[in-house]
Amino acid sequence: MPINTGADVENAPGADMSKSTQELMLNALKEIKTLKRQLAGYQKAAHEPIAIIGMGCRYPGGSTGPDAFWDRLYNGVDCITQQDNNERWNMDDLYDPNPDAPGKIYTKGLGIIDDPDLFDAEFFGISPREAEDIDPQHRLMLEVCHETMESAGYAPGRLNGSRTGVFMGIASADYAHLGSILGRAEDLTPWQGIGNAMSAAPCRISYLYNFKGPALALDTACSSALTALHYACQSLRQGECDAALTGGVHLVLNPAISIVFAKARMLSEDGHCKTFDAAADGYVRSEGCGVVMLKRLSDAVADGDNILALVKGTALNQDGKSQGFTAPNESAQEDVIRCALQQAQLQPKDVSYIEAHGTGTPLGDPIELGALNSVYCDGQNRRHPLLVGSAKTNIGHSEAAAGAAAVEREVRMRDLVLRQGEYFGERALLRDQFRAADVRARTDCVLLEVDRRRVGARLGPVAALL
Repeated sequence: MPINTGADVENAPGADMSKSTQELMLNALKEIKTLKRQLAGYQKAAHEPIAIIGMGCRYPGGSTGPDAFWDRLYNGVDCITQQDNNERWNMDDLYDPNPDAPGKIYTKGLGIIDDPDLFDAEFFGISPREAEDIDPQHRLMLEVCHETMESAGYAPGRLNGSRTGVFMGIASADYAHLGSILGRAEDLTPWQGIGNAMSAAPCRISYLYNFKGPALALDTACSSALTALHYACQSLRQGECDAALTGGVHLVLNPAISIVFAKARMLSEDGHCKTFDAAADGYVRSEGCGVVMLKRLSDAVADGDNILALVKGTALNQDGKSQGFTAPNESAQEDVIRCALQQAQLQPKDVSYIEAHGTGTPLGDPIELGALNSVYCDGQNRRHPLLVGSAKTNIGHSEAAAGAAAVEREVRMRDLVLRQGEYFGERALLRDQFRAADVRARTDCVLLEVDRRRVGARLGPVAALL
């Protein structure tokens, strides 16, 4: 009896099940490949470098733009003013060299910008009367944002209706406090509310230029500008905005906070930040505003933008418990540095230079150097020492705007020449253990051996601490 085995096999229930299983496996493999492509795309977007395409600033010493700022730093100009001419307040009434004198300030040093009271209200479509009640910090930020867009090659009208975000660090309200002290209830105006609210500073920029991206004011004290930069980069990577203006602003208009800091012995007696110096005794307060314009690298390349530098990674954390509420925590600093390197997909030995927080305090500087040494030098077999510097030695500590000054200084190092340009000459590291470490505070001119294509990565992090 003939047997048709082929027909029987094809029609067998097991054969149908085998076919069905194969189809399921093929479909599953296709889905896995699709998911892998999607995951790769998400991972690429999460780590995409952010391009800096424009900058603007105001800092002490007549630094009315990035070129002037870099000139002061490169040439080692001391930008601190001894307040003998009462530029901000009546120093004759407030100065006393005795730190214990009630209601007095034991230093005359202050880093001030030129003409913070001047503002072209008509240019920005603001009435002169309203402009009087707008915090000068808001006005300054508006001017510098406009200059930053111009430096990036964008007439503000080109960005009308665009998803441009505004992320600004702002942490003081001296102008509002002066109004509450000097003003009377019957003199209050409808403009003083939004004119002095910190949240209004970035929102006014978005309103005037019709930006549709996020607008955030961030106050994390000394780290405000870099916190703003962090969230701007996050927003760009997440697709919340297509361009961003980010930075920080700070003006010293009211002596009250300086008196508070004097009582806490935070200020330098001679009015200078002696960063990483054995004679460090505190910092000098200063003013400033710095703004950069950002885009995703792929968009900046596609749009033909002039790319000044890349932000490859940022990270945030908090000290938690430390020696005191205002004291830094070395292990927390190490953790946030490692997180930033991971985000940037870099190894510690890839970094050649750190623009440090470096306020010049006998407590904070050794802790910061210790964290840097632990992450970048211990067991790293470095080819060259890690170079560390801080712009605060020239311009003082501009508090909420300090991080922006640090970023702009590092961007200007794109020519591969590092010069600390400090007012003080020789540096003595603060603790003996660092003399044998692979960390060097620089005051001289150093030419780095850096691959020009990777200069943004090699020059390395900017630090800011709360």
